[in-house]
Amino acid sequence: MASEGPHMVPLLERIGKANHVFAEPSKKIHEGGDVQSFLTSKAYRDIMTFLLQLNRAMFPRLTDTKEPQTWPLQSEDVDFSEPVRRLQLLLSRLESIIDEVPPDTGPRRFGNISFRRWHEIVTDRAPQLLDEAIPAEILNAGKSSTSTARTELTSYFLGSFGSAQRLDYGTGHELSFLAFLACLWKLDGFPQAGPGVEERGIVLGLIEPYLELVRKLIKTYTLEPAGSHGVWGLDDHSFVPYIFGSAQYSPAISESDDTPVEGSLPDAPAASSVVKAPVVERERRTNLYFSAIGFIYDVKKGPFWEHSPLLFDISGGMIKMYNAEVLSKFPVVQHFPFGSLLSWDRDPNAVAPAPTTHTTAGPQQPNQPPTPAPTSLPTQSSGTRTPWANAPRPDSGPTAAPWATARNPTIRSTPAPSTTQMPIRTTLPNTPRNPPDPISPTRAPWAKPS
Repeated sequence: MASEGPHMVPLLERIGKANHVFAEPSKKIHEGGDVQSFLTSKAYRDIMTFLLQLNRAMFPRLTDTKEPQTWPLQSEDVDFSEPVRRLQLLLSRLESIIDEVPPDTGPRRFGNISFRRWHEIVTDRAPQLLDEAIPAEILNAGKSSTSTARTELTSYFLGSFGSAQRLDYGTGHELSFLAFLACLWKLDGFPQAGPGVEERGIVLGLIEPYLELVRKLIKTYTLEPAGSHGVWGLDDHSFVPYIFGSAQYSPAISESDDTPVEGSLPDAPAASSVVKAPVVERERRTNLYFSAIGFIYDVKKGPFWEHSPLLFDISGGMIKMYNAEVLSKFPVVQHFPFGSLLSWDRDPNAVAPAPTTHTTAGPQQPNQPPTPAPTSLPTQSSGTRTPWANAPRPDSGPTAAPWATARNPTIRSTPAPSTTQMPIRTTLPNTPRNPPDPISPTRAPWAKPS
């Protein structure tokens, strides 16, 4: 079980390194049905716990003054710990390797083949880079002589920057970097500080620079989206900046408050701002959500509603969407490796999710029919649930994602901005016994009355 902080939010547990038995991370997800097992694994539990822990840290905080405490990008109110600064240097070293490997100028149809050379150099230098960034007592920890913490950390580290074989980058690689940081947390690689202090340093000091690095890789080597569904997905490459950026616009809380599921800061941008280039340019300097929107403008042309309709008519529920569109998708998680820190072993407190078209989409064993989609969702047990399960449920059910059922079309021939507005949701409410009927998609999660 993970420990809990003073705000009663589960925190990712730290382990005793000395006697821990590490293992070479290996592939476990071979077919669509294996995603169901992943969703009840200890790895899934730990990843979601860490994600929610980071997310809460980015919520504004109530103060004695009228102005809430916020943490924009480049905030001077966030002090980076020594481990964060060392990892920042690591990311800087990776960026400098781009200068060593200019893109190939020859004709090509897809990604630039020079990316393979960049990836090869990073792989060769990984031992030295990690030695410089992570203390030896962490890297060399382990009771077994065959595998140490370095074995598992290296696997997630090298999986964070795209595929040298396919010349692509996507949310599965982003997940690998999140796993890399989660493993470091479990290994006590970050200091214990006040509620949210180190977590904010991780988001603003590591995750945002990491996103900037991969955006440079994508533009330099014209990397393809990994397993992209184009306009069917939230973003061709990333997801976590939308989660943390939404939290930045959420209502201010005290440390003892429950994480809110709706509302926004009074001065949060209007929903229509995603199509206003000047507002995007202004906000991308301070907000993770708009930094991701700004990158879309950098790499895509044409009407925003046409190439990014889900962001144009987004319904909120970022973490719920991340669970459905990243962690529950076979094409995304099929390459994720499992070791001892992020274990394939079943979480004894997990409630098995009902099979869906997301989790069963993928290769099936020969002569075995696909699992039929359920007609209703299971009721949560009274035991320990997924990290967000105890969040209070709002009066109305969550807005169905645009792809949720055949009754809710996902693509329109002409743009039709909705008029209703939906406060942001950054936690997942309790799962209902029967899913609500889909309703019209609403505007961006930070929307406020115009």
